[in-house]
Parts: sequence; C-alpha cells; structure tokens
Amino acid sequence: MRSDGWHLTDDVPGRVVDFLRSRPALHTMQLTVTAQPRARGTLFGWLETEGAVRGFLYRLSSHRVHLTRLSPEQAESLVVHLGAAGQQLTGVTSDHDTATAFAEAWRRHTGVEATPNWWGRLHRLGTLTPPEPEPAGAARLAGPADLDQVIRWCGDFATAVDDSLDPAAWASSRYADKHFTFWETPTGEPVSMAGSTRLIGGMVRVDPVYTPAHLRGRGYAGAVTVAVSAAALAAGAGDVVLFTNPANRTSNDLYRRIGYVPLAELTGYAFSRT
Repeated sequence: MRSDGWHLTDDVPGRVVDFLRSRPALHTMQLTVTAQPRARGTLFGWLETEGAVRGFLYRLSSHRVHLTRLSPEQAESLVVHLGAAGQQLTGVTSDHDTATAFAEAWRRHTGVEATPNWWGRLHRLGTLTPPEPEPAGAARLAGPADLDQVIRWCGDFATAVDDSLDPAAWASSRYADKHFTFWETPTGEPVSMAGSTRLIGGMVRVDPVYTPAHLRGRGYAGAVTVAVSAAALAAGAGDVVLFTNPANRTSNDLYRRIGYVPLAELTGYAFSRT
C-alpha cells in the first residue's frame, strides 16, 4: 500500500479511478483524460491519506496542471511536492477555490506570478426539458461520410473558444474520440452539431456544441443538445454534464431552460515570471 502523501506516475491505479468515479460529474475531465491512450508527456498524480485517495491531478504536454477539488492545505502540499520533483508548470485549472489556493501557493514558493486567464461553468443535467416549439427538422448521428463536416465545425468551434485544431492532427485531437450528432432541417441540411464523450463511470459530457453564426437564434443548438442528452440518458448515464463560458449569457440561459443546473465554477491561471 502506498504511504500517505502525493504520488506522481504515468499511469492511474484502479483505486484512483474508483475515486474519480465516486463523483463522476465533478470529475468529468479527469475521467475522460484517464480513459484515453496515454499521450507523451502526460503526468498523473494522486493524494493518499490514511489509505484513501483524496485528490487527483493530471498534466498534459502543455504543462498546465488540472486538479480535483482540494483544500488550501492539500494544494500547498502539492506545490511543495511538485517543486521537490522539479516540475515546471505553465498554469493551473480547477474549481475556483482550489485553483486560486494552488496559484497563490505556487507564487509564494516559486516567485512566479499567476494571472487568471480562463473561466468555465460546469452544469449537470436535472430534468431534461425539450424546447417549445422545437425547430423543424430532426437529429441524425454523424457517420464516416460526415467526417469532413465534423472536422470543419470542430475547427470553427475551437477558434471561437480560443482553442486550436489542426485538421491534419485530427486523430490525436481532443475531439476525435467523441460521437457527433447533427440537427438537420427537413431538407437534410445540417444546421447545428453536438458532440459527446462515451459513457465513463456513468457520466457523459456534451462537448462541443456548435452552430454556424448565420444560423444561430433559431433553436437549433437547444434541439441538438436535447437530442444528445436524451441519447446519453437512454445509454444509462446517471450524470450528463457540459461546460459553458460564464460570460456567455445566451448559452447559460439556453442550457438552464432545457434542464441543466450549474454545479461548479472553474478558473484557470497562467504562470509567468515577471
């Protein structure tokens, strides 16, 4: 059995996965990352106290660390452990309190300044409520023949959220392992798209949702999100979640109307020496 404290590894033991599955909605990103093939440069870590897992981290090749919810004391102990291990970080993302505690501790121990540079809101589906009236058309699962359309719209989505997607590197992107659904007009024209993760630990995350700018405001995003959410429930998901930008009132209001309830506020900090 591991001793108490933080442990860094390139793999994830079963008891750590069990910890993540104990709160699948809050741990949505951690569950999907640990279920994917290990990318070069990926680092995992967990905190063990009295024989139980209490916290988890992952760090991808970007060297930004992503944390489950930690107390200020746990965040401080992680900073000390990472410093002793010679880890260099570019930033941190977690729930607001954890990210802030970690960023402040990192500054104290390293002299590196932390600047907030990302905000997110995690929502969990309560009672699914289809929009009324529903726009004309129907949902359709994307197939192999739709790949070019999916890649193009994922690229447009990535640009809109300050992400990036190289079509030539699609297979290794964060979008490639998702299932995609179109909302189509009665004439068969795709007008909106929603992706979803596979079922992991009873959880499905709806991600991304994209409608081209000239087609927005017609109810397509709500309709395709309801379709994907209903499919997740039918597949056995107990937790269906999605992220929004808290500053985007339109999307936050939309998802609340169809049954999504805010669960957590997240913050990202970028680290830089002055």
